[in-house]
Amino acid sequence: MENANPALQRLFIAISLPDEIKNEIEKTQAELRRELPENFARWTKRQQFHLTLKFLGNVNAENLKNLAVALRGVGENFPSLRLRAEGIGFFPDWKFPRVIWVGARDESNLLPELQRAIEFAVRDFTSQKPEGKFAGHVTLGRIPRIKRSETERLANIVGKFRGRFFGEWTGREVELIRSELAPGGSRYATIETAAFSQKAK
Repeated sequence: MENANPALQRLFIAISLPDEIKNEIEKTQAELRRELPENFARWTKRQQFHLTLKFLGNVNAENLKNLAVALRGVGENFPSLRLRAEGIGFFPDWKFPRVIWVGARDESNLLPELQRAIEFAVRDFTSQKPEGKFAGHVTLGRIPRIKRSETERLANIVGKFRGRFFGEWTGREVELIRSELAPGGSRYATIETAAFSQKAK
């Protein structure tokens, strides 16, 4: 089912991952699925692997041009980022796992600063509250429910992957992505990009 109101577009801002890193994440995801009970989690599909910086929710289509300008203004103030995907963890924590994720960070630790700049730049285009402490990640899956007795077993299984390295890449832009709800899962389309400056910060 696509967005009911075409005047509203469901958007988020993210940095894309190269195929080779998606491949490594998929391999680990498959390993986890083999060790965990069937239907234990709603697993993220390959096309949904992103380093998300801000979920905007529904945005009026009339505001897209100004939103793109604001996003490009942020990109111009940041250099390209040397990023790495490494380790696996949970949100909110290991005792109450609801989301399984792969960690993502950059060598210069500019990613949290970039996320804050985006939060500020898009504040007039979204009703979503600012995120608390930002933790760069790629979502592997969501756990709809789990018994307390199962958390220790899950921690032991995932513990084997905690230090796994998935690869490095250079992020040269952020993308404004439209998400359309469909029976087979969300469909994504990049509608704008904002390139990073090549100047050293």
